Amino acid sequence: MIKISAVIITFNEERNIGRCLNSLQGIADDIVVVDSFSTDNTEAIVKASGARFVSHAFEGHIQQKNWAISQAQFPYVLSLDADEALDENLKRAILKVKESWSADGYYLQRLTNYCGRWIKHGLWYPDLKLRLWDSRKGQWGGQNPHDTFLMEKGATTKALEGHLLHYSIYTFEEHLAQIRKFTDISSKAAFVNGKRSSYFKLVFSPLLKFLRAYIFRLGFLDGKEGWMIARWSAYATYLKYSKLMRLQKAK
Repeated sequence: MIKISAVIITFNEERNIGRCLNSLQGIADDIVVVDSFSTDNTEAIVKASGARFVSHAFEGHIQQKNWAISQAQFPYVLSLDADEALDENLKRAILKVKESWSADGYYLQRLTNYCGRWIKHGLWYPDLKLRLWDSRKGQWGGQNPHDTFLMEKGATTKALEGHLLHYSIYTFEEHLAQIRKFTDISSKAAFVNGKRSSYFKLVFSPLLKFLRAYIFRLGFLDGKEGWMIARWSAYATYLKYSKLMRLQKAK
């Protein structure tokens, strides 16, 4: 049977990390948490669970996750965020993969809980994430803070049944704070990568984002939460292009 390492990066995740680690019991043969110097009880919770705890300075989501892979005991890696957990169907699917590893990477279906409601429409679902893979066949890439694992050319992938439960946002205020933080990161990364804003993008990109989330992808079926997600997604798009434009003018 294949042995897998579960790899998680954290910073002040005492609210979530226990649930994540509990879901990995009996699934992962090695669990390592790479922490960027948390000031809450994250370290104590991780060590009490029996997982390995490693401190490492944070230089970006992509950089941190690639470094974390180097701490895994086994080349077959299951990568989770601290606010994620495996449901029972996904646990069974991963155990079957361990018995017969037949692809280079496996997609997990992420289901997000937003302010107490599971979101099953809009831009957040379906949400396939490549999170179980042979680490020798790829690496983390993308643009911070939105990382994605990139498999090498010719690598094979499959999708697993079950859900990766994502306990994303607990309050609307948290969502707004996250948007402000992430658009700071994404606008700077976009600027460094040569991307530019314009008044056209500033006006029409948020509108298209809202229409896609709320109308075309049926976000309205998720009630008040669907409305809020579509609204804040449009605002995040506006904020990203607005901050990018400021960077352009400053230069």
